[in-house]
Amino acid sequence: MQQNSYKDQQSNGVYTVGDFMTRRENLHVVKPTTSVDEALEMLVQHRISGFPVVDDNGKLVGLVSDYDLLALDSVSGNGLADTNTNMFPDVDSTWKTFREIQILLSKTNGKVIGDVMTSSPIAVRENTNLDAATRLLLETKYRRLPVVDSTGKLVGMITRGNVVRAALKIKKKSEEDA
Repeated sequence: MQQNSYKDQQSNGVYTVGDFMTRRENLHVVKPTTSVDEALEMLVQHRISGFPVVDDNGKLVGLVSDYDLLALDSVSGNGLADTNTNMFPDVDSTWKTFREIQILLSKTNGKVIGDVMTSSPIAVRENTNLDAATRLLLETKYRRLPVVDSTGKLVGMITRGNVVRAALKIKKKSEEDA
């Protein structure tokens, strides 16, 4: 029995996470024992906003985002950012937030990813319908969903960016076929 290919799926409009996800070999991952400082450096170096966290066997154990790494304490419990309706925040509040981030960065010594990661994140499989994964990304406000196999091993990641690229690719293909 032949497995559906990308071309077959184009004709019936059914796409899966596996069609558009970023494959494991193209992902940057960290372990629970990775230092927060090392992870922050990797975020900056690779211009990414988060990582899947895997154990020594490649099984997914968590997710960590740039926010998780910077919010080692609560960043600003005063709620100013949420209530400010101006397009451009007051200069003093911007600098205060930056100073707070500098203070937080001074507290990263000795912290490891296991201390700040989101454990047991929601994950999907390669054969998950792309519509379902997109709905999950929107409803949960997550930026990324790890993709795992039947044993829980990380095989990829589907991001909001992957979904936008998929939509553009499908739109372009349908316009070419019209």
